[in-house]
Amino acid sequence: MGRIAIVTDSTCCLPAELVAKYSIHVVPLLICIGGKSHRDNVDITPQEVYRIMRRDEDLPTTSVPTPDAFSKAFVAAGKEAEGIVCITLTSLQSKTYETAVLAKKMAEEAMPRTPIEVIDSRAVSGALGFTVLEAARAAEAGAGIKEVSAAARQTIARVNFLAMVDTLHFLARTGRIARAAAWAGAVLNMKPILEHSTSVGETTPFARPRSKARAVEIILQTMTERVGDSPVHVLVHHADELEEGEKFKSEIARRFRCAEIYLTEFTPIMGVHAGPGVLAVAFWKEGDGPTVHR
Repeated sequence: MGRIAIVTDSTCCLPAELVAKYSIHVVPLLICIGGKSHRDNVDITPQEVYRIMRRDEDLPTTSVPTPDAFSKAFVAAGKEAEGIVCITLTSLQSKTYETAVLAKKMAEEAMPRTPIEVIDSRAVSGALGFTVLEAARAAEAGAGIKEVSAAARQTIARVNFLAMVDTLHFLARTGRIARAAAWAGAVLNMKPILEHSTSVGETTPFARPRSKARAVEIILQTMTERVGDSPVHVLVHHADELEEGEKFKSEIARRFRCAEIYLTEFTPIMGVHAGPGVLAVAFWKEGDGPTVHR
C-alpha cells in the first residue's frame, strides 16, 4: 500500500485481483430480499441476485451502507497509511456519498491526524472502478493525497459508460430511469442502450435498437468514434451472461488497442433496476488522460 489508502463502495465492479493488488478497501452496499439485508458480494453473489430476479418474485431492493461501515473502513485503512481518499458512486443516484461524508467526521474523531478526502465520482460501475483504479495507481507510485485526488478527478472527466439492457421489464417496473422506462409502452422487444455521463452524474437513454446484435454494434461504433486509434482502458460487465460477456470482451480486444481489458459481473445494485442480461462497458482513452502508474 502507498502512503495514501483508497476506499470505495462495492458498485465499482473492479476485478478481485486488482482490489487485492492495490489494497483497495471496499465497503459493500446492501441487497434486500424478503426483508433480509445482504452485503453486496459478501453475503450474496451477483449471480444469486440475478437468478432471484429471473424468477420475477419478491424482487430485491437496495440500500446504502451505514456510516459505521464506512467509518470502520477508514479506521482500518488509516492504520496502514498517512491519508485516505474515498471515492463513491454518483450522489445523484445514491446516498452513499452522503453516508461516507458522515463517516469521515466519525473517523476523524478516532484518528484526527489522518486526512480523509471523500470524492463524489459522479460515476457508476466500471466508470467508478477506473476512477478508483487510477487513484490507487497514483497512491502506489507514492503520490500524496492532493495528487491522488487529482488523478481521480482527471479520470472522472474522461471515463465513458454504456450499457445494453436485455429487457425493459425491470426499468418499467422500478421507474428508476423514467425516459427509458417509458419506452416499454412503445416497443417491447427493443434492447435499449443507456449512457451514464459523469458530467451530469445521471444515467440517460442513448439508443433503442431492436436486437442485441445491433445494440452491441452501436456500442462498438460509439467506442470507435470516441477512442479512434488511441490505446484504451476497458472494463466489460455482464449481468448473469458470462458467455455473452466473453464474446463482447473478445470483440473489443479485436477492434481496439487495449492497454488493459477486464470482464466482471455488473453490479446488482444497478442490476436491480436494469435486470439480468445487461452487457456494459466502461472505457477511457490514453493521450489526453491522466498518467497511468504501473
